[in-house]
Amino acid sequence: MKEQGADNEAGYILLKPEDSVVVLPEGGRVGQVLSGTGIVLKEDIPAGHKAAAKSIRKGTDVIKYGFAMGRASQDIAAGAMVHVHNVESSLSAEWELDWNPSETSFQEPSGPVPVFSGYARKQGAPGIRNELWIIPMVGCVNDYVKFLAEAYSLPPWIERIRVLSHPYGCSQLGEDLDRTAAVLEGLARNPCAAGVVLVGLGCENLQRVFMETRLSDLQKARFFSLQEVDDDREQLYSYLDELAEDAPKERTPFPLSEVTVGVKCGGSDGFSGLSANPLVGEAADMICGWGGRVVATEIPEMFGAEHVIASRISDRDVFTAFKDTIGWFRHYYDSHNQPVYENPSPGNKEGGITTLEEKSLGAVNKCGSSPVNDVLSMGAQARRRGVSVLFGPGNDLISTSAMAASGAQIILFTTGRGNPYATVVPTVKISSNTNLFQRKPGWIDFDAGPLLSGADRKDAARSLIAFMTGIASGRQTRNEENRIGEIAIFRDGVTL
Repeated sequence: MKEQGADNEAGYILLKPEDSVVVLPEGGRVGQVLSGTGIVLKEDIPAGHKAAAKSIRKGTDVIKYGFAMGRASQDIAAGAMVHVHNVESSLSAEWELDWNPSETSFQEPSGPVPVFSGYARKQGAPGIRNELWIIPMVGCVNDYVKFLAEAYSLPPWIERIRVLSHPYGCSQLGEDLDRTAAVLEGLARNPCAAGVVLVGLGCENLQRVFMETRLSDLQKARFFSLQEVDDDREQLYSYLDELAEDAPKERTPFPLSEVTVGVKCGGSDGFSGLSANPLVGEAADMICGWGGRVVATEIPEMFGAEHVIASRISDRDVFTAFKDTIGWFRHYYDSHNQPVYENPSPGNKEGGITTLEEKSLGAVNKCGSSPVNDVLSMGAQARRRGVSVLFGPGNDLISTSAMAASGAQIILFTTGRGNPYATVVPTVKISSNTNLFQRKPGWIDFDAGPLLSGADRKDAARSLIAFMTGIASGRQTRNEENRIGEIAIFRDGVTL
């Protein structure tokens, strides 16, 4: 519920009737009254930050989104600013997650499934881009294969050539090496690539034969090691020519439900959980309602909101996998002597997010309300209708790369403070506030800011779906116009 104030009143957003805080989208001045409440602001409050909607006693829960976002570290008077100076996280090393599934079903969207123009693949889902990807199997060859790729002449039906640089593939052992291989395998399978050439050096841990075995079924993959060929350029170009010739030359129609969508937030502010994330969640529900797939990750940014996701899981094995994934990351923090609540970032706090629980409760909004039907390891492909939870940290670079490696062809990336980063699939930046949209037109694709002024969320979601359909049909994102597209891989172990 949004209340807009007169000159001597401060407008606010109350998310749930039981909440003990309200958000001030335009901020407020000391002495102003929260519209229609009689509550006087005790201090100046920046835009996007919170005020107490009632008195909150020390040690009691502070409620936002209908759930505890932390506890009061001191008595908080009605009308006082609520932030890190008087609220602390309730998260601790002790943790348990109960399975209390609710009746969750797919929402049938009104109207037919939108149709996009994509590229038919001989294997798997259609592509929304027709690119050639060169995937180094070891970081030693990154810049050299970039140098070779720069001089390659693309045929007109191939839209771009990319080198997916990364620093790994050698001096790794155990789970780290397996994870690197899994992510590179998953990226090779992404439908945005019409063909992939995996290039090794020859002496690295991640041997060519290992990747050939993992990708033995993938017709669009080629492999070679630089130490084993006499003419590097000739070998690379011959493979690229072969793959380009085998790629489709024209786009044809497909239902939008054939596009796997990743959802992500980064550079968040106090508005992200109010506008951009719920908007993406609405669009995600429409995709799932049409029979599509949505991938969500950022596991540490589910801490404090795990129960919201768990309640949408109807299968015990999926719940167990979800609980184990949350538990892995909690242990990961603990094993490095870091508290589980060491988030949000300084920028998040400056933007109005107080605790990890608050950030998490806002972040899971982008997952919508559809059933959660799978839990994926890095590199595993999203195949089930509905939401799949993917193993991965909150880090923007790693999490977006992991979603692309699980088959996401479009990533809906919400941001309140701005972020120019994109991975190698179209990454749609959605601003939580109109000011950011206007200040960074070269970064931001879509504005969710009107939702803060009362715009209808379903109408906005339909507009976002139409925008996505255009992107899937070939319209470039701002990131693509800026020639941005990188990958990063999660590392947890030793470096030899």
